[in-house]
Amino acid sequence: MTTSDTILSRLMALHPKVIDLSLDRMHRLLAALGHPERAVPPVIHVAGTNGKGSTQAMIRAGLEAGGARVHAYTSPHLAEFRERIRLAGTLIEDAALADLLAEVEAANDGQPITFFEITTAAAFLAFARTPADFTLLEVGLGGRLDATNVIAAPRLTVITPVSIDHQQYLGDTLPLIAAEKAGIIKPRVPVVIAAQEDDAMRVIEARAMGLSAPILAHGQHWTVAAEPGGMVFQDDHGLWDLPRPVLMGAHQVQNAGTALAALRALGATEAQARAAVTRAEWPARMQRLRRGPLVDLAGGAELWLDGGHNPAGGEALAATLAAMSARPTHLICGMLNTKDIAGYLRPLAREAASLTAIDIPGEPNTLPARATAEAARGVGLPATEAADAAQAVAAITARDPGARILICGSLYLAGRVLRENG
Repeated sequence: MTTSDTILSRLMALHPKVIDLSLDRMHRLLAALGHPERAVPPVIHVAGTNGKGSTQAMIRAGLEAGGARVHAYTSPHLAEFRERIRLAGTLIEDAALADLLAEVEAANDGQPITFFEITTAAAFLAFARTPADFTLLEVGLGGRLDATNVIAAPRLTVITPVSIDHQQYLGDTLPLIAAEKAGIIKPRVPVVIAAQEDDAMRVIEARAMGLSAPILAHGQHWTVAAEPGGMVFQDDHGLWDLPRPVLMGAHQVQNAGTALAALRALGATEAQARAAVTRAEWPARMQRLRRGPLVDLAGGAELWLDGGHNPAGGEALAATLAAMSARPTHLICGMLNTKDIAGYLRPLAREAASLTAIDIPGEPNTLPARATAEAARGVGLPATEAADAAQAVAAITARDPGARILICGSLYLAGRVLRENG
């Protein structure tokens, strides 16, 4: 266990018994640290239900192609915690992370604090102390009361597609959830709004207008469309004729549009726009695994990995599978017990030949494999169970050597697979 892992484990003990979304703990801790959030480079703040990470990755690729030094904060991590903090283009070193966490722990002085709050404070310290041109900040949960929402005047806010997720914290209707996401909008700060359902768009636009925040909304101020061999982005400034995003899936064209609208608002060139869609990297989003023990085990079968986990993610994944070359697709699925598993699996049942259910190793909130398999059968998807991903891959390839195998259902599962696969 590394030094930072040791400190992170210790900090988990400070977690409040009940999560109450609040900025009070964050404000207290940042004050004790001398308010590093006031000294970070100009912030692009990204909220939404789906596509936050992909959109942020494309914005970063575009900015860096123009020579900018870019900080980035994302969550959750996949293989190791330091993936969450990128300083001027480079992942934070473990020794530096450990020093920051120790400093934040001392400033917190044993007070109740969530894991995300204390690690976000460490990120702000890192960003404030390292020169850069921009800071990309991804919301962890919701927006209005998220630990990242302490930046008084960001350079730009971005809201990706909003859908039903985390109802226990954000509300059980789309307008309620949209209101939480729209909480990152700040007075007179431009907001880029991705394509939304009407109920969500009305709430987000009303919030922006109430704060005199200039609106850059899909369908009104910019459009994006896939075309044979490429995609076209258009707004009041003109048209960009670009390649398809290197990130897999038809939904990535829409994510690219949101990223391009943000880049346009930041003054990017067409060359930067091209880099945004061709150079972005974002693991566990329909990622083809090409080496490692699991790939060796799969033999002639294709092995893919995706971390989507809600109904909208299931729809996007199903559309991606439908557009791929014809071969049987077998799912290996593990999910958290807080997710709408039937809603996630229903669209995938149209495209998959079978599902093998597994537990998420080491995750206390995993949905038992038995329950995942039952949910799959309930939406018409033949299902079995396996002890782990390796056993599932071996069983699938034994009966269908030329298959496409997709490990899916959770970013936590995706992270475990990436670690175990090397």
